[in-house]
Amino acid sequence: MEVTITSENFESLKNGAQPLVVDFWATWCGPCRMVAPIIAELAKTYDGKITVGKCDVEENEDLAAEFGIRNIPTILFIKNGQVVDKLVGAQPKAKIEEKVQALL
Repeated sequence: MEVTITSENFESLKNGAQPLVVDFWATWCGPCRMVAPIIAELAKTYDGKITVGKCDVEENEDLAAEFGIRNIPTILFIKNGQVVDKLVGAQPKAKIEEKVQALL
């Protein structure tokens, strides 16, 4: 299941028991809409193994700034509270899933 990531819940999710995948996006972003179904599918596939969330950059500008998000979509892969990988721009499912597998 996808979670909505905000400035308020990010720290607890980042430091949670499961690895975290964060999709930084915006409602007006075309490439973000292309990636959204892939993110939703991965959230279902890996439910219980990883936490998958979406962070709207316009509603959470502080998080976008903290991670230097300049282009969206940007997907961060976080393990043990640290960013271990990232993808920028619309990516195919296989590429995103490869990064998810590396978190496990």
